[in-house]
Amino acid sequence: MRSTRVGEQMKKELSDIIGRKMKDPRIGFVTVTDVRVTGDLQIAKVYISVLGGEEQRENTLKGLAKAKGFIRSEIGQRIRLRKTPEIQFEFDESIDYGNRIETLIHKINESDSDKEHNE
Repeated sequence: MRSTRVGEQMKKELSDIIGRKMKDPRIGFVTVTDVRVTGDLQIAKVYISVLGGEEQRENTLKGLAKAKGFIRSEIGQRIRLRKTPEIQFEFDESIDYGNRIETLIHKINESDSDKEHNE
């Protein structure tokens, strides 16, 4: 589908734009994990993960929101579309979820090996 192709292309370009062109000090180390474009190509939901704590995440989101116009015009120059989709940034919760699961598994394994040593 066309929206999937546009999403993939936007993901690549957004990673480059955010990584190289953004000068806002609030924006931390951002990874664009996915871009989902609606079928009518009007809206692009950009899923990101940010290195750091809650404060870093919030600051990054504020910085990206402020730069939306710039980011959108950059995308417009790089991808030939009649109308550049409206960009919405969201945190990719699946990464946090995966990290939490990993931490829990690690703790379970640690407590199991502790029990073995004590027996």
